[in-house]
Amino acid sequence: MAHGQQSNQPASFNVGETYKIVDVVGEGAYGVVCSAIHVPSSSRVAIKKITPFDHSMFCLRTLREIKLLRHFNHENIISILDIVKPTDYDSFSEVYLIQELMETDMHRVIRTQELSDDHCQYFIYQTLRGLKALHSAQVLHRDLKPSNLLLNANCDLKICDFGLARSANQPEAEGTGFMTEYVATRWYRAPEIMLTFKEYTKAIDVWSVGCILAEMLSGKPLFPGRDYHHQLSLTLEILGTPSLDDFYAITSTRSRDYIRALPFRKKRNFSQMFPNANPLAVDLMERCLTFSPRKRINVEEALAHPYLEPYHDPEDEPTAEPLDPSFFDFDYCKEQLSRSELKRLIYNEIMR
Repeated sequence: MAHGQQSNQPASFNVGETYKIVDVVGEGAYGVVCSAIHVPSSSRVAIKKITPFDHSMFCLRTLREIKLLRHFNHENIISILDIVKPTDYDSFSEVYLIQELMETDMHRVIRTQELSDDHCQYFIYQTLRGLKALHSAQVLHRDLKPSNLLLNANCDLKICDFGLARSANQPEAEGTGFMTEYVATRWYRAPEIMLTFKEYTKAIDVWSVGCILAEMLSGKPLFPGRDYHHQLSLTLEILGTPSLDDFYAITSTRSRDYIRALPFRKKRNFSQMFPNANPLAVDLMERCLTFSPRKRINVEEALAHPYLEPYHDPEDEPTAEPLDPSFFDFDYCKEQLSRSELKRLIYNEIMR
């Protein structure tokens, strides 16, 4: 969840005596984040209060978030330090996740200051380092954007918000379609998502990293589409009309007809678009923003790119444990699960 609007009066946070609420640091669609003190240790933490039980979609996102954040134990992925256990099932109406407190997020930083090349380098390195762990466990984040990269004064970066994550091995159930629940921010969406290629791969996250790097270098979003068509149009304006090779890889005839109807566009020169940026940064960005998901750089290749040479150390870029094959079972049958069944799954997950 992004660190959104500020207001200092926390809503009712029922977290017992162990935590003392300090103030509200962010609000999202179905939750509030407060900073707090863990009384026994005097350490500062963030508490994310989620009220998901009115909507199945919020329940699914909450369940994914809890299960995934508990699985990963990585410096560049936000961790759950604790979950407040409900007193009993019947009165269970709120979920409280205790997390590391991060002062800000990339969205706020980009809006308020110009980033040096050193900062861009270190932030993109950490993003890719966290993403390597996710991808090694065959998990797609699917919603990488500046507000989902949390930062502290030490310049540590942690990826957050796993509510839309999916298994890379998971075929979408026929008929439900990838897009049913797919509400990720349009500006960071890979072209294959908009053009409904039948494959959604780890490459969608790498595209988002390219968009984030462009925004860090220029201070503004690269593809700020107003709607679906405008988004695609902006993307092709910069990338140019797809090559025949790439064009025929698009499985949807509707998407092919749509592109065919657009005027021919030449690829823009990235170096001219980012004249003041480190040429190596521009090269990495361009490799992340390759139209074809199959030709796009992958996360290991990106970490080994010359731009990140000062930080890259294959010995210190850990992978993650693979997920149990049943990990995403609830997602396969999400159409059939009622809200009360989802609530039971969340309760069991918290109590285990």
